[in-house]
Amino acid sequence: MTDPIQLTADLIRCPSVTPEEGGALTLLESLLADAGFECDRVDRGAVSNLFARWGPKGHDRSFGFNGHTDVVPVGDESAWTKPPFAGEIHGGTLYGRGATDMKSGVAAFASAAIDFVRKTPPDGAIILAITGDEEGDAVDGTTALLDYMQAQSEQMSACIVGEPTCPDMMGEMMKIGRRGSMTAWFEVTGVQGHSAYPHRAKNPVPAMARLMDRLASHQLDKGTDHFDASTLAVVTMDTGNPATNVIPAQCTGAVNIRFNDLHTGAGLSDWLTDEARLVAEEFGVNIRTRIKISGESFLTPPGPLSDLVARAVEAETGLRPELSTTGGTSDARFIKDHCPVVEFGLVGRTMHQVDECVAVDQILQLKAIYTRILTEYFS
Repeated sequence: MTDPIQLTADLIRCPSVTPEEGGALTLLESLLADAGFECDRVDRGAVSNLFARWGPKGHDRSFGFNGHTDVVPVGDESAWTKPPFAGEIHGGTLYGRGATDMKSGVAAFASAAIDFVRKTPPDGAIILAITGDEEGDAVDGTTALLDYMQAQSEQMSACIVGEPTCPDMMGEMMKIGRRGSMTAWFEVTGVQGHSAYPHRAKNPVPAMARLMDRLASHQLDKGTDHFDASTLAVVTMDTGNPATNVIPAQCTGAVNIRFNDLHTGAGLSDWLTDEARLVAEEFGVNIRTRIKISGESFLTPPGPLSDLVARAVEAETGLRPELSTTGGTSDARFIKDHCPVVEFGLVGRTMHQVDECVAVDQILQLKAIYTRILTEYFS
């Protein structure tokens, strides 16, 4: 049997701070190849990715797992009470960067898949798509793997993303969708002048304040059946002006929007651009707008895949997981165009924190859940 705890510790010892591979994918490739998986490195740009398949190519029953081995930086290493890349176990808890997000998830589904095909070779295929670019720009990670799969006529029938999804207790929540995410940056340009003679200047600051207030005061919606209300947060306003007797020429600001399935990135972009135009006309200034859409809202409707995962989770934990769309973005936003996808993983309370850690019994539970899912799917 493949030990998911030891594999998690071994992966933690690979310093794979995004986009560095750090040896993590090399370790997994060797392990999976020894178990009979066909493995291909799908590296693109500075990013390393791994595609692994057991079973026939193009089978109509091809169950997939997706995850990432890259991790966020450790920050102030002196603040850690345990070495961030040592993978040490203390009192039943495994410590290290990536312990929760999400080397434990990768170790759980890799070990479950390896043991499953060795014990009960399925009628179908199991695909593991593992990236090194989830914590970074996510441009050359899972998207590169999906591009490769399309070019090679590889297909997943369904997929689980092994991100940590449970807020406090193992088994309490799974994700069946995610809100969309976008950021808009505004640059207001007026005319610099002396603060004692404001009529000789065009102050960009009141224009920016008006724009931010209009955006933040607008109710985007009241939520939908599976999503909370969309939110807009003002995240910065700045002039870079240290002088109190100078009206600055420019002011910058930005907002971040998390939106549900009532909206699209394009529709919200049009609204933001129109609001900026109205304020520019009102104040006689110029407003330049730049928008980045990180991901669209999506939903995998409750059905066979979510039911399958929920049954396995309840059997192993005693909890029926809540079907949720909360949180930030994940690589499921790319996979949803390829096949039905849900997310289920560990308790994520310490992800990205100092002394990131995971209870070792949770790793064993997660492997058991993934094994049960594979057993029922191929039965």
